[in-house]
Amino acid sequence: MMKRQILWLVYGALTGMIVGSAAALFLAGLEYATYLQIEHFWLLYVLPLAGAAVSLLYARFGRNSSKGNNLIIEQVRRGDRKAESFEEVPFRMAPFILIGTWITHLFGGSAGREGTAVQMGGSLADWLSRLLKADAEGRRVLLLCGISAGFGSVFGTPWAGMIFALEAVTMGRRVAFSAILPCLAAALIGNYTTLAWGIAHLAYDMGEIPSFSWMVVLNVMLASIAFGLMSLLFAVSVQGFKLFLLKLIAAGWARAFVGGLIVIALVYAADSRDYLGLSLQLLLQSFQEDLPAAAFIWKTIFTVVTLGSGYLGGEVTPLFVIGATLGSSLAPFLHMNAGFLAGLGLIAVFAGAANAPIACFVLGMELFGAAGAGYMLLACVVSYMVSGHTGIYSAQLAGVNRPKYYIRVPGIQLLHQQYKKRRNARL
Repeated sequence: MMKRQILWLVYGALTGMIVGSAAALFLAGLEYATYLQIEHFWLLYVLPLAGAAVSLLYARFGRNSSKGNNLIIEQVRRGDRKAESFEEVPFRMAPFILIGTWITHLFGGSAGREGTAVQMGGSLADWLSRLLKADAEGRRVLLLCGISAGFGSVFGTPWAGMIFALEAVTMGRRVAFSAILPCLAAALIGNYTTLAWGIAHLAYDMGEIPSFSWMVVLNVMLASIAFGLMSLLFAVSVQGFKLFLLKLIAAGWARAFVGGLIVIALVYAADSRDYLGLSLQLLLQSFQEDLPAAAFIWKTIFTVVTLGSGYLGGEVTPLFVIGATLGSSLAPFLHMNAGFLAGLGLIAVFAGAANAPIACFVLGMELFGAAGAGYMLLACVVSYMVSGHTGIYSAQLAGVNRPKYYIRVPGIQLLHQQYKKRRNARL
């Protein structure tokens, strides 16, 4: 038993080194792509053509890579090689999502990076499982290690990466206790490997944490309800926009082309380029200075159009930006420090959208420290409860019922079923 545990720790560490190195390459390229996009405004006008080209590439050579994070979640939960639900996570997913996300950001699409890191981690981990000839349980453990390393290394939050893999992917289903240590090893080694390659992560400061009072608790709860509703709105909007385009336009490349045109129009409508790409400057400003009250609305619209029309990237960094800017906008109304509510919004909106309150609580601890731990936990749990039975990962909710006291929005399940039916018909 001890020998097997040590062996899996080695495998987890090996996964972390591989995925951490891939994440370093991705983040370095992403930083350069963002720099070019900011310096050369004309690149934005190429976005429709770039999106159409990537869509055609995926359709021609991507196989099942287009399922993205949902493919990895499905395989962790049901992917026995002898089962009907088994699908190999192709090695090509890693370079495809890497290059595709670089292209999205180079030409101005509003997307994130977590989806890329998780897909690269899952793809490389499944390749390693084939190399090691792992059995079904071993394959699941390695996939979880890949997710842990990908998430942990791209944000510099290894503990949250490990918990995210175990919480968000499995959604309460049984996970072997033996998977916890390999996932932690993968996340820690992945993060250290990324740092060793010279990659630096953003630092955040919530400012002064308010002393405990029932009025502060009430205000945090009110803000957290808004964060949960924002999570719900984001998840429904992305899915709804995808369904709208599927009904309107048959070809995937044409949907991407139209989505690119809409993003260009949105830049002129908002009279700002702050909502393109990762919007990290907007994120940092939400902790330090006043922002336009509608900043979170604009970032939501830009991201919904980008991801809903098929561009590659993740949802998490945009959700960070949306949550932080929403928190900053709420601060004057609740008479609270903008940085404090921005920090709560950053983790709470993601908690509701990803159905991962514990991972996001730990994420907050790693990003901001333990001083506001009680408020962070409250914000994540309330947001999760308010966000309803929906989320940014459709495969995550398959066969999972939330307790009755969670909000259920009429038509959400029907919306998902319609989208899945139409998507499968197009593939």
